[in-house]
Amino acid sequence: MTLTVDLNADLGESFGPWSMGADEALLEIVTSANIACGFHAGDPVVMDQTVERALANGVGIGAHPGFDDKQGFGRRRVLGLTAKELATMVRYQLGALQAIARAHGGFVTHVKSHGALGNMASESDELASQFVGAVRASDPDLIVVAMAATALERAAADLGQPHVREVYADRAYNDDGTLVARNLPGAVLHDPDQAADRVLRMLEEGAITSIHGQKLKVRPETICVHGDGPEALTMARTIRRRLELAGVTLAPFHLTHPKAQP
Repeated sequence: MTLTVDLNADLGESFGPWSMGADEALLEIVTSANIACGFHAGDPVVMDQTVERALANGVGIGAHPGFDDKQGFGRRRVLGLTAKELATMVRYQLGALQAIARAHGGFVTHVKSHGALGNMASESDELASQFVGAVRASDPDLIVVAMAATALERAAADLGQPHVREVYADRAYNDDGTLVARNLPGAVLHDPDQAADRVLRMLEEGAITSIHGQKLKVRPETICVHGDGPEALTMARTIRRRLELAGVTLAPFHLTHPKAQP
């Protein structure tokens, strides 16, 4: 398989004395990092440490804004926000990470919405447009990581925002390309080889297969492995190894994207 893809993970989710994930090890495996910006997880010190480690490993730095919901880890749906409130929430988190990245001589390459915010934006054209619009107002060259074949991808394309199509190694899909809710059976894959088989099939077929067998044509550009589960490190290592054995090249998408910053 002669393809080049990116492997990303959601990182920087520790807070104060509370530790989550094997970030240091994962940053030696993935090619892009989506770093929590202090709302759903993370704090300024953790953000700073994660940026520094990402740069040391040549890993692309991305902002991972979510709802202001540490107790629920940003996975609880927040309703009733105005468009202005949502935009300000996104810009605040993005700006914080951009300042930290600049202090280390780096820059933020991309933005990926977290948890409930990402799921809601993948389902709603209105919310997707508000999210992408907030990113665009901050920086029209930032790459939006969009869940493939959903409202987020459509909004980025419609608004002319640079974007890449993301697929998930360890999550099941509904027929419309959105993710199966975590509280449903089979929503999360835990077997690393099963997840790797699934990723290779997506790349070979140019499609994702829903939990009901429905195929949606996509061209995956970045693959997400979650960094917060007990099997995260084994999952990431297995998927990277299996991709490389299949002849797939792994590289940060921002290096080849036409809108990448110098």
